[in-house]
Amino acid sequence: MMKKLLLTLTFVSTLSLSAQTDTETAPESVDNGFNKWSLELNGGVNKPSSPFAPGYFSATPSFFNADFGARYMFNNKFGVKFDFGYYKLQDNESSLPFNTKYYRADIQGVANIGRIMNFETWTKRIGALIHLGGGYMQFRSNNLSYTDRGGNFIVGLTGQYKLAKRVVITGDFTSITNVSQDKTFDGTSGTGQIRGFAGGIFSGTIGLTVYLGSHEEHADWYVDSSVKDEEVDALKKRVGDLETMLNDTDKDGVPDYLDAEPNSMTGVAVDSKGRTVDANGNGVPDELESYMNKTYGAGNTANNTNINNTPNNNALVKALINDGYVTTYYDFNKSTPTNVSTEGIDFILTYLRNNPTATVDIIGHADEIGRTPYNDKLSQARANSVKNILIKAKIDPSRLNVVPAGEDASVDKESAGARKLVRRVTFKVK
Repeated sequence: MMKKLLLTLTFVSTLSLSAQTDTETAPESVDNGFNKWSLELNGGVNKPSSPFAPGYFSATPSFFNADFGARYMFNNKFGVKFDFGYYKLQDNESSLPFNTKYYRADIQGVANIGRIMNFETWTKRIGALIHLGGGYMQFRSNNLSYTDRGGNFIVGLTGQYKLAKRVVITGDFTSITNVSQDKTFDGTSGTGQIRGFAGGIFSGTIGLTVYLGSHEEHADWYVDSSVKDEEVDALKKRVGDLETMLNDTDKDGVPDYLDAEPNSMTGVAVDSKGRTVDANGNGVPDELESYMNKTYGAGNTANNTNINNTPNNNALVKALINDGYVTTYYDFNKSTPTNVSTEGIDFILTYLRNNPTATVDIIGHADEIGRTPYNDKLSQARANSVKNILIKAKIDPSRLNVVPAGEDASVDKESAGARKLVRRVTFKVK
């Protein structure tokens, strides 16, 4: 019998250790913000199923039984409880007379089905627990001259209804199987299964659970808000990413995530990838070039155009450059221009070649991500990269002035789309 009891206790201890391990591997469920202890008092009826000697029958149901226990929750899903029970087994009208008193003491693992199955998504007052374990039993009948002792296995389901923060009404159904029961419940015959499973009792009770502790909520009803917050934050991030993808910074009708040239001039025709149409490859959008030729007269040197139909040093071209329409862009933390933004450098190169007396300020910028001293150096490196390209194209260095402007705080630093616009080099011609 002792060997059976040891096996039972080992099994329940394993359940408890599993619950503690779950606590260690899932720290989000562990929180000192909930109460862990509770006291349970229940009373009801029972029905012993077997064994009985011929001529003996139990009442259906037998009145009455009671149990008292204390429960400790490791987290809001798993715990352990210790309880004691008393059962009075009675004969019925057609039975030979007997009167048996049955006692048990058990340790059980507890699983909070309400939290495991997220009952909180549809109710705040209904819960459920499963309990499973084993322990010690003894009984004595008026027909038995000694006390029959053994072990038991116990399993049950407890429904909960929350009356208040600290009080819950419960309804429980439990099944008990005895181990090493020598005598029948009426106490008159041997079971024939001295070392095996013999007696069985079903019980139904209602009762109260009282929660102990100083916190507002008990583990039975505690929902980890940090997990919910993480889920909400993740959803917000996904929505934010989608909004950023759908941004159209340059207002050309092509979302930024599909736009190969997110800095194209507003109002100028672009292709399906957001690139300005520049068939002759001179760095000036064809639509703008057509307008300038029409306005100033293609090939008319009196109107400040050259023989290649490229706009020369006139007020409009100078204004376009100085107003930032001619720009070179950079990827995050890079000082090499992006492939799609080298057209701005080509435009400045053409302008300087057509205007040999002109000089230009090459102004480097950076976004606000990172340390300010580092961003100052990065803005200078970007401006120097453009200067070096122009020098290799045979522009006199004396005509090129590098201006490190550092961080550009004119846009929302939290917006990825906005930060793209300030990782750039702009120009001012003189």
